[in-house]
Amino acid sequence: MTAFEQFATLLPDVMGWDRAWPWLLAALIGGYLFGSIPGGVLMTRVMGLGDVRKVGSGNIGATNVLRTGNKKAAAGTLFIDMIKGVVAVLLFGSLWGDLSAQLAGLGAFLGHCFPVWLRFKGGKGIATFLGVILGFSFWAGLACCAAWLVFAAVFRISSLAALLMSLTAPVWLWFMGGKGAIWVALILIVVTWMRHHENLGRLIRGAEPKIGGS
Repeated sequence: MTAFEQFATLLPDVMGWDRAWPWLLAALIGGYLFGSIPGGVLMTRVMGLGDVRKVGSGNIGATNVLRTGNKKAAAGTLFIDMIKGVVAVLLFGSLWGDLSAQLAGLGAFLGHCFPVWLRFKGGKGIATFLGVILGFSFWAGLACCAAWLVFAAVFRISSLAALLMSLTAPVWLWFMGGKGAIWVALILIVVTWMRHHENLGRLIRGAEPKIGGS
């Protein structure tokens, strides 16, 4: 570890909280700006599919983009929404250390869910959730992806798989690196479940559509 990396990791201890807070706030805001890039809106417009907010559920995430019938647009949206979480964590972590990375990851997730450009009406956050966890720990992120695939194969319901996957994130971070970021994962879980309140209602009623269903 270089002298700069040691300094960045211990930013509050070296500078004191009274001097470190502007840098930490910058990480949070910077992550938010990364996260607020509306991947679904951009992809559908670039590919001439119209405004995704007028399609299906009106959500800007990859699942709703897929309802346009364009799998490439959905895949592109998934990639953008995931990579912005990864980039935010790695960029600010390399600049100012672990706490900055954690705040940037939190900001990226909140930016996706509540983007200022779209009047704070964003996506439900699953792709960015995965991107943030990948930024904290590559192996923990892969484990989350694998968990989603397993739950999706068992229950055949995308939203349920996503919600169950989110609960496993702190476990993977604990055992696969990234223990310090567990507090962020817990906040992400709470917001994720809140964002899926309509899905939860349908799950309780048995009305949530299954993967491949109508």
